[in-house]
Amino acid sequence: MDSIVFDIETTGLSPNQGHRIIELGAVRLSAGQVVDEFHSLIDAGVAIDPRAQAVHGISRAMLRGQPQPEQVIPGFRSFIGTVRLVAHNAPFDTRFLRAEFAQFGHGLPNCIECTLKLSRRILVLPNYRLDTVYRHLGGKVDGAMQRHRALDDAKMAAFVWLKLQENELD
Repeated sequence: MDSIVFDIETTGLSPNQGHRIIELGAVRLSAGQVVDEFHSLIDAGVAIDPRAQAVHGISRAMLRGQPQPEQVIPGFRSFIGTVRLVAHNAPFDTRFLRAEFAQFGHGLPNCIECTLKLSRRILVLPNYRLDTVYRHLGGKVDGAMQRHRALDDAKMAAFVWLKLQENELD
């Protein structure tokens, strides 16, 4: 069954406080392989909380000239269709995704899986941050990877998802 593993970067911690998605990254998995990607920065037109910027490094200057939500969200909705979605700490990411979809009059009917929840159930680790789980499962971090950037984190989460699926079957 196909899955889409996605990650977002945001202007803050809560869509209820007006925070928005400013980067979306996703990979489509089919038969255990990445077969497609989606990535975009998004100029949501709102200030970025300095604490959020300290995590992902995305500044307002980086967003100038990037597509606005109405140019990205419908395309992402088409990309995911009704395929199962997977994210590390899925409740956080899907809360924002639901808020963005709602602004365009859409729901999020997709089945949602969480690699954070699954890794806590299967593995015993000192913490369950994405990079910790990724490395534990054999993922290699190279200099080209940008942590806390949506597409690279989605690729890491896809690796984790596939490895955890193997562990579930063992």
